[in-house]
Amino acid sequence: MKKLVLGSTSPFRKEILAKLNIPFVCAKPNIDESAFDDESPVELVERLAIEKAKAVAGEFPDALIIGSDQVAMCDGEILGKPHNFENAVKQLEKFSNKTVVFYTGLCVYDSGLDYTTAVIEPFLVHFNQLSLSDIENYLHAEQPYNCAGSFKSEGLGICLFKKLEGDDPNTLIGLPLIKLVELLKQHDVNVLAEQVSV
Repeated sequence: MKKLVLGSTSPFRKEILAKLNIPFVCAKPNIDESAFDDESPVELVERLAIEKAKAVAGEFPDALIIGSDQVAMCDGEILGKPHNFENAVKQLEKFSNKTVVFYTGLCVYDSGLDYTTAVIEPFLVHFNQLSLSDIENYLHAEQPYNCAGSFKSEGLGICLFKKLEGDDPNTLIGLPLIKLVELLKQHDVNVLAEQVSV
């Protein structure tokens, strides 16, 4: 198998990819994540996932590089990472008693063959009615300012939801593993055949 590279320094994505029990390295993609004018969330996350993978290809000229990106969509507005407490409060206030769609773009790029496969995975989050004290208590406890949507579903964020709808719980954390296994197969990598002894 070619060297496997995760084009991300996200500790969340790294932890998810480690579940597959195959060796990989992480590399930081330095790209501008701004949306283009009139770019849909689906177009945005697909483009950024591919750009992230290709951004580290110079370091890895013959590797399989995984790129992933995620945005939230609420009331027709694309929302990314809040970066601070004030923005996170605004995001969660906006989400109160609503359904928010998260789109995760995922790509596997073969830098040796210049061959890309990509998918978009949607995930629906149905939020409870959230009071300001709920929001502030949550944010002080978990400080999820580097997470799209201002929460960590794998942590206390679960207290904010009525229901989650999607094919793979890993998607919401930022790396759809079921789809990744499918994409790796398209690049002739069978995850189960590549198992390393623990």
